Amino acid sequence: MKFHPALVAFAVAAFLTAGPAWAVDLAIVSGDTGNGQRILREILDQYEKKTGNKVTVVPVPPSGTDQFGQYRLWLAAGSSDVDVYQTDIIWAPQLAKQLVDLTEATDDVVGAHFPSIIQSQTVDGKLVALPIFTDAPALYYRKDLLDKYGAKVPANWAELTDTARLVMDKEREAGNKDMWGFVFQGNAYEGLTCDALEWVKSNGGGQIVEPDGTISINNPKAAAALEMARSWVGTISPPGVLAYQEEESRGVWQTGNAVFMRNWPYAYALGNSEGSPVKGKFEVTTLPPGSGEGARPAATLGGWNLAVSRYSKNPDVAIGLVKWIASPAMQKYRALQGGYLPTIQALYDDADIASAQPVIPRWKNVVLNAVPRPSAQAKSRYNEASSEFWTAVHNTLSGEGTAADNLADLEFSLTRLKGAAW
Repeated sequence: MKFHPALVAFAVAAFLTAGPAWAVDLAIVSGDTGNGQRILREILDQYEKKTGNKVTVVPVPPSGTDQFGQYRLWLAAGSSDVDVYQTDIIWAPQLAKQLVDLTEATDDVVGAHFPSIIQSQTVDGKLVALPIFTDAPALYYRKDLLDKYGAKVPANWAELTDTARLVMDKEREAGNKDMWGFVFQGNAYEGLTCDALEWVKSNGGGQIVEPDGTISINNPKAAAALEMARSWVGTISPPGVLAYQEEESRGVWQTGNAVFMRNWPYAYALGNSEGSPVKGKFEVTTLPPGSGEGARPAATLGGWNLAVSRYSKNPDVAIGLVKWIASPAMQKYRALQGGYLPTIQALYDDADIASAQPVIPRWKNVVLNAVPRPSAQAKSRYNEASSEFWTAVHNTLSGEGTAADNLADLEFSLTRLKGAAW
């Protein structure tokens, strides 16, 4: 049977306009905070218009620790209710066996991403997740207040402590009784692992577990870093910081009640949004180093990726969705709309991004030199190792034992975990 060329052309045009007749429903899990959920929905709306498929966003708690626990429950049950998981950079070794191998399907795009990030999502030679944005934290500071009191951007943590106290006291004397010097993430969760790794590493105290597997955390420089952080609680940092995650820290900062804040890039765009009390009043810089030998700035490598569940009923379509969200166009959209750091290197030289979000190009070297958490070393036991670490740190910050004692106990716990599975 022969078809008239005009009919064929009409049919093709109708297909491209209306999308495929076999459109499917997909579900994606996301714990985005700030304006991340809105941006994701806008990206998915564009995908739905392009393909005819429908995508439901399944919300989960903002805490990465809670998300990971829920993911493991769904995957252990072999649930097909979720097709695509948004995953933290540290989860690949732990979830790999229940995720689709994306190596062949993404062979045409992986070369555009930072190699270190692609490597972090590769387990036993299989790419199990494709990155959509990366993260590396910075020190936010109230430029207007530092200028007001003739203070300089701190060159190390000791100077930050002194400057935070100076400006906080002056502002309180001037009538702002709610002003604090420094807010960070002090809750007992994965975010505290990130903060504390930076304190320890920047003070020359190693990175908990070294790349060769050596457990290095029990040392005097690491203990000194944690004692320094304990001295902040109740002095330059509110007592409630022990329960702060990212959004609680940003809440204090964005209402104008903190001089310094440690947080991720997403807070930059929100701080400069319309109606923000700190709009135009702040700047960012690298997190400071410690003061002794071996001290250097340290920023924990973060970032989020998309993985396809082995139990998805439509894995090929789900892979297409992952590639759509991770594409240069959508990473650019996310950068422009929310200040999220791309994982595609070329976008750091994009003129539109540089104009709309001038802070992003400045973050490239921070990302390139960021410190990874020891997920590659701890593999499937990373979540337990991290929990042991943040518990020891939180105990120290709370005054439950000295840093030296808590790190000695931590070394014992990590050694036990290593003997069991590493």
